[in-house]
Amino acid sequence: MSAKIIDGKSIASELLDNIKEEISTRAKEGHRAPTLVVILIGENPASKIYVGRKIMACEKTGIKSVTHNLNENVTEKELLTLITICNKDITIDGILVQSPLPSHISEEKIIEAIDPKKDVDGFTPHNIGLLAIKTPSLRSCTPYGVIKMLNSLKINLEGMDAVVIGQSNHVGRPMFLELLLAKCTVTICHSRTKNIQEKVSQADIIVSAVGVPNFIKGLWVKHGAIVIDIGITRLDNNKIVGDVEFDVAKERAAFITPVPGGVGPMTVATLMENTLIAQKLF
Repeated sequence: MSAKIIDGKSIASELLDNIKEEISTRAKEGHRAPTLVVILIGENPASKIYVGRKIMACEKTGIKSVTHNLNENVTEKELLTLITICNKDITIDGILVQSPLPSHISEEKIIEAIDPKKDVDGFTPHNIGLLAIKTPSLRSCTPYGVIKMLNSLKINLEGMDAVVIGQSNHVGRPMFLELLLAKCTVTICHSRTKNIQEKVSQADIIVSAVGVPNFIKGLWVKHGAIVIDIGITRLDNNKIVGDVEFDVAKERAAFITPVPGGVGPMTVATLMENTLIAQKLF
């Protein structure tokens, strides 16, 4: 029997509707709309698409968006100055710097410059650290979006064996921490991991975030597993695919996310939720 396809668009749409309703209610109580600042550097087509989706989500929920489109040649100092200004502006609730950044700018330094209270991406060491000690505040959007997606399935995650493929600071590592917080037993795999196939084949939950088309073979998937595909790659023929060999995996898994239409919409919706949370908390 084929897996149930997890409709990330539908789950995200419901979350956005709830955010819109809460913002509307708060407006009637005299609260201003939350404000999200998005900083986009250069002309990267993919980055422009991602920023456009975030702006559309802001419009849908009633969040005010302010976009700074900076030249590819902007200096690191100029970018840090802009972030400092946004940090100090009490009318700004969230700051997002769209990656990737130009090679002459240190992404690590830029992330660390963002006030953790306005870090709606959930990337700062402070917010990752809070997640690590089981007191999360603003959580990394993609991993937390995955957890919200899993929770929508009404499945008890406690005690499940989970495997995360990918160890990036933005996705793999916080995904590990999120699943650990959900009381899963978690293994994280990376480029030096031996016998990845064996580890994947034993997992109840598989989360892949490596960005390599069909890296996870469908026959590796245990019958009845939950497959979450975060990877996304555009092939030469313009087809968009994930990390998982979808057509084979869906015949073995109990639940599986499509690419596109799975995790991506949840990332954007969770960003909107984080912006509202930042306003309410701080």
